[in-house]
Parts: sequence; structure tokens; C-alpha cells
Amino acid sequence: MKLTKFAHACVTLEKGGAKIVLDPGTFTPDAKDAVDGATAVLITHEHFDHFDDTLVSAALTAQPGLRVFGPPAVLDKLGEHGGRVRSAALGDVFTVGGFAIEVHGETHAAIHPDIPGVDNVGYVVDGKVFHPGDAYYVPEVPVDTLLLPTSGPWTKLGDAVEYVRAVKPRQVIQIHELMLSELGQQSTRTFLRNLTGVTETILGPGQSVEL
Repeated sequence: MKLTKFAHACVTLEKGGAKIVLDPGTFTPDAKDAVDGATAVLITHEHFDHFDDTLVSAALTAQPGLRVFGPPAVLDKLGEHGGRVRSAALGDVFTVGGFAIEVHGETHAAIHPDIPGVDNVGYVVDGKVFHPGDAYYVPEVPVDTLLLPTSGPWTKLGDAVEYVRAVKPRQVIQIHELMLSELGQQSTRTFLRNLTGVTETILGPGQSVEL
């Protein structure tokens, strides 16, 4: 399975001619390239930096075979499109394009008491890679590769360290890094490596790794 990193929280996973896209949002300039030709789009939550509803809606029209999964707010914004858009919730298990998907998590991490919370689900794909969205949710299954959010108004380095310790992945790949400079990303990697012992990879937009 090949993982390709796009800017911010967006990644694609490819195998056997199928491609799924996670969190193509407005902070990802080439999100359209990620979605073009996709088998499915998985959305963790409704925030615009993870879910460009205009882009995904256009893709549903242009790509008749495309399927979209996400919390109820995603379905509300897109409509059902003949059953091609479906809600995803904690405990759901489904297969799309040959990928086995498990849904873990329920709620976005708290930002501030004055900011309403939203639904947030994470996806374990093929029992290997976990995209948690905007949350430090610990799935009750083994995780080989954790996609770790490292910047944003809700993140905290100490919490990220404890999260990695709790999940116990073999490796970590930084996502949601857009608010960190290159120096900040490197510094975060050093802290995580020193405090968890877990190998962390930084991928630039367009870079890929085999999982």
C-alpha cells in the first residue's frame, strides 16, 4: 500500500489500482489532484481544512463511481447522491475498493469552551494506518503507522507524546503540520523520538512511502 502526503491533513492510499483520499480540505492546494480518479473519500470531520465540500461535491458529479464517507454533517452538506455518500460512526466496518476500513473515535478535540465541538471520526485502513482527524483518540486495535497531527489550535506537544505512547505504533508520520515552520516540524520530531522512541517521518507534499 502506497501512502502519498498532501499538504496539511490530506493523504492518499493506493493499492491494486484503487485509491482512497482522506481529508481533502481547503488548506490543501492540490486537493483536486488527490481526489481525481479516487475510489473513495474519507472525511474525519466537517471543518474546512479537512473537508472542502465544494470540491468533493464537484467530484461526486464528475466521477460517478466515487463514494464518500464521513460524520453526519458531511452527509448533510453533500446529500446522499444515490447512496454514494454515507455516514460513518464509531464501530462501523466496511470495505471500499479492496480497502478494509474501521471507524474509531467520536469527537473533535476541545479547542476552547466558547467553540462548539463537532463530530470527529478516525479511520484504520487495512489494519495498518490510522488517521485520527483532529483528536487524540486511542483505537482499541494495533496500529502500525499513526498519522499524527502536530499543529493546530487544539494540539499540544506533551499530549502528542502521551498519545503516541498510548497508541504504540511502529512509526509516526506527521500530518496537520501547516502551522509549523520547517524548524518546528524538525523540533517536534526530535521531541517525539526522544520521549517515545518511535520513528517519525516527515513527508513533504507529493512524497510517498510504502506501508
